[in-house]
Amino acid sequence: MNKPIELSIGCENCQIKHRAVCARCDEDEFATLEKIKYYRSFEAGQTVIWSGDRMEFVGSVVSGIASLTQTMEDGRTQMVGLLLPSDFVGRPGREAATYDVIATTDLVMCCFRRKPFEKMMLETPHVAQRLLEMTLDELDAAREWMLVLGRKTAREKIASLLSIIGRRDASLKLEGMAGKIVFDLPLTREAMADYLGLTLETVSRQMSALKRDGVIQLEGKRHVTVPSFERLLDEAGDDADGGLMA
Repeated sequence: MNKPIELSIGCENCQIKHRAVCARCDEDEFATLEKIKYYRSFEAGQTVIWSGDRMEFVGSVVSGIASLTQTMEDGRTQMVGLLLPSDFVGRPGREAATYDVIATTDLVMCCFRRKPFEKMMLETPHVAQRLLEMTLDELDAAREWMLVLGRKTAREKIASLLSIIGRRDASLKLEGMAGKIVFDLPLTREAMADYLGLTLETVSRQMSALKRDGVIQLEGKRHVTVPSFERLLDEAGDDADGGLMA
């Protein structure tokens, strides 16, 4: 059951603070946000908000992953995006949700009451500027994902997803990408298949192939070590800067 919760950490120790919508806030702005902030937790599989429902809050993913899903008239669904830690949920100025937001894993969100947040955006350039930057980053990511789904092979799709999750995990930990990176894969094989438009068998086969070829190391099904991020990007068809290789 989702509900406001108490966390032992404050804004000063928040693991997403340097990437979230509040990244550029000063002390006075943090104090204002504190008055309209609360935390909510969701269990894996639980719906955060249904498409068309009134949005009473906006906020940032603190931990866990959520999916953006769209349902067609005949009941078919398609996962159209992932929300990773520090990603923003909701659209200021829009009262209804556009997509179903579903917790893929156990999820913690830092939420802000929507109306006060919209008022703060008008009065606080730091928040509005950061949200614009995040929106443009989201647009770039959506365009990149169109390429992944439309033009890449199954192996490249898997490698691309691993590189995206690995890069975000390193960013949250303030770690560089040189040398090996280690992270826990937050998605099941089934969720990866759904998001990438592949079968479960194909995902399992390609993960095994990447492991066999030394591109990744697996401990269980979730703990991933990437000995060379550059090689993973090669497998994804990307260069070291994250762009498409010529």
